[in-house]
Amino acid sequence: MEPRKLTRNQALVLETLTHAEAPLSAYTILDKLRDQGFRAPLQVYRALEKLTEFGIVHRLESLNAFVACTHPHDHGPEKAVIAFAICEDCGQVSEISDPEIEDRLAALATKRQFKTEKTTIEMRGHCGNCTA
Repeated sequence: MEPRKLTRNQALVLETLTHAEAPLSAYTILDKLRDQGFRAPLQVYRALEKLTEFGIVHRLESLNAFVACTHPHDHGPEKAVIAFAICEDCGQVSEISDPEIEDRLAALATKRQFKTEKTTIEMRGHCGNCTA
């Protein structure tokens, strides 16, 4: 993925997500950035929309929260299939990019003559640290 010039708001939102220990909602991001001049949720949502479009932030559907991409070089805006393992105890999110999963889902969609627009795979459970 070629480097992109981020706006100030996009850079601040990305930095906040990058340093977060768990997924953050848009309103939590807004609260964290109030001292940086953020006043309205729309400022955060616009930045998140672009960062997601760029493939450097992901939205976790089941949590209605966002995480910074941990493997932006593996998948950019070309809509690679990403899976997430979400720990119910500590909130840790592990990002999984697996070509075999992507190929299998593509084959299933083709077999059903289905044009995929978006795929979200989220596994909920307990991470190794929490089950140890």
